[in-house]
Amino acid sequence: MLNGWMTGLLAGIQTINQILTAGIAITAFSLFLYALSFNLRDRVARSFTIILLCVVVVFTAEAVLDDDMDGWLIEMLLRTQWLGIVFLPAAYLHLSDALLVMAGRPSRGRRRMAVRLTYVISLAFLAIHLAGYLLGPLLPNGQPAPHLQRTLWTELFTLYYVGCMALAWLNFGRAYRRMLTRSGRRRMLYLMAGATAPALGSYPYLLYGSAIAAAHPFLFWGAAMLINFVVGGLIVVMAYAVAFFGVSWPDRVVKSRLFKWIMRGPVTASLALGLMTIVRRVGELWGNPYTAAVPLVMVATVLLMEHLITLVAPLWERWLFYGRDRAELEFLQNFEERLLTQGDLDQFLDAILAAVRDHLQSPLAFVAALDSNEPTIVVMAGKRHLLDLEKLPDVIQSVNQEDSDTTRRQEFTWGNFWILPLYRRKANMDRDEIPPVLGILGAARRSERNLDPDQREALWLLADRAALALEDRRLQQDIFRSLEDIRPRVEMIQRMRAVGSYDARTSLLTSPLPDQNSLAAWVKDALTHYWGGPKLTDSPLAALRVVQDLAAQYEGNVPNALRALLRQAVDQIRPEGERRYTSEWMLFNILEMKFIEGRKVREVASRLAMSEADLYRKQRVAVEAVAKRILEMELQAKRLG
Repeated sequence: MLNGWMTGLLAGIQTINQILTAGIAITAFSLFLYALSFNLRDRVARSFTIILLCVVVVFTAEAVLDDDMDGWLIEMLLRTQWLGIVFLPAAYLHLSDALLVMAGRPSRGRRRMAVRLTYVISLAFLAIHLAGYLLGPLLPNGQPAPHLQRTLWTELFTLYYVGCMALAWLNFGRAYRRMLTRSGRRRMLYLMAGATAPALGSYPYLLYGSAIAAAHPFLFWGAAMLINFVVGGLIVVMAYAVAFFGVSWPDRVVKSRLFKWIMRGPVTASLALGLMTIVRRVGELWGNPYTAAVPLVMVATVLLMEHLITLVAPLWERWLFYGRDRAELEFLQNFEERLLTQGDLDQFLDAILAAVRDHLQSPLAFVAALDSNEPTIVVMAGKRHLLDLEKLPDVIQSVNQEDSDTTRRQEFTWGNFWILPLYRRKANMDRDEIPPVLGILGAARRSERNLDPDQREALWLLADRAALALEDRRLQQDIFRSLEDIRPRVEMIQRMRAVGSYDARTSLLTSPLPDQNSLAAWVKDALTHYWGGPKLTDSPLAALRVVQDLAAQYEGNVPNALRALLRQAVDQIRPEGERRYTSEWMLFNILEMKFIEGRKVREVASRLAMSEADLYRKQRVAVEAVAKRILEMELQAKRLG
């Protein structure tokens, strides 16, 4: 009876170990996808993805292994593990070199050559493995589990494995010592602790310790279970540390995004797999190797976990990641949820116009907003041909000429339309301020008869609702313009903050290069105000090294220097020869006519024989070409400086 109990306990430990192994494979693959999705541009993240890919190969093959398989299949899976193992030494050295570069210690050539050499050596070991010399034959009845025998090439690879890992840890220590900030040191410690997991947990120790493991199976499987549990946790810790590299998002965003990714991916999948395995093993004990409860448990686990994550995510974000900024972030989150978008505004005004048409039995109703003294139709309902849009400015002019104090609740007629001015609320104005016109509400009349008192009261109530919507629309537009103005500076500060966490010696003394999208947006704004304006004088491009160098030639006048830089970049796009209006000259002609000469969009499109929509598409390409030239000039200026 004692032997049966011991056998059952050992089988239980093996089952848990198999679940943990599969969980590690799932976690590594999920984090591999995360790195591919969010920060693959960073060198540290790229080298980390190679390590994760190796771990996926090793632990997936181990998770699939089963003692009941045929010998040839067991041998194939054991040999498949080594496709990942042979590249781990090179990947670790690659990661350590990337960390040193990030910490402000770029390679002078030796480290770069060492990394390349290790990849070549790993490829050589891979070729030896595929030829069948790296590992010996399979011991199908080996205890405590089937395993391969080692050869002379295995001994050489083990020395190579240990040597590369030792060199990688030496570089990790050098990178840690160069960290000046607390956050940088803390994340390096996380990375170093997490890096031990794939290095120590992936190597098949049965090649050397099979005799001891066979004599003490409980010790072996217990140690394997503990190691796999630690490996799964430390891989997440390592991924957490690497997630901050190469991104300029605030820490709270990185933490929240990674946490959601782990909960929705590895945790949910591993929990579902574990419960399925347990249910299946319990079914086997009762003589039923497959039960309908297995898929039901899987579906229920996935659905419940996804539902739980959706409900709890706002709470853990608020209490775990917001910190001292909780009040500000909650306000912004609530503002986002209640934001009046253009679609929301159209939907609300559509309902108002439907009510207006119903009360007046009107064939057409519309709301027009006054933006920069130009009327713009916001929404229209009914027979559109009844409204002459070209005469709409005359209506706005007539409304502005009326005495606002006497016409506050007075509608007037314009042709076959009732017109109701939409004013800003007095509560938002100074006492002596004249109520500005936000827009107008118009409704087509079916007859010359005046409005009934009930109709008039209902119509003005609906007009007040429309005025409230237009006022909120204008306020939000002002907010968005302010946010658009500060966005480039915020992005630059976030990039410097992110880099300064690791290399404070140089990151705060030099301006980081902007990303391509931000640079193109800055270039477009500066070109829009090429001959003067806040988008030129206050442009973030003024912080570039090349602009500062040019400013010395213009007696310190930064706007003139920036204008000269834009002119140089545009001239670099100009083809050789006399100016023509052919396809090869199209980008230059758009830049020259639209921004330098300041012509209207319709005029430029007509001159270049294209539609306005096509012109905007080509203009975006032209602006990106200018941004690329400016980035090249900035890189050259920094190299010379």
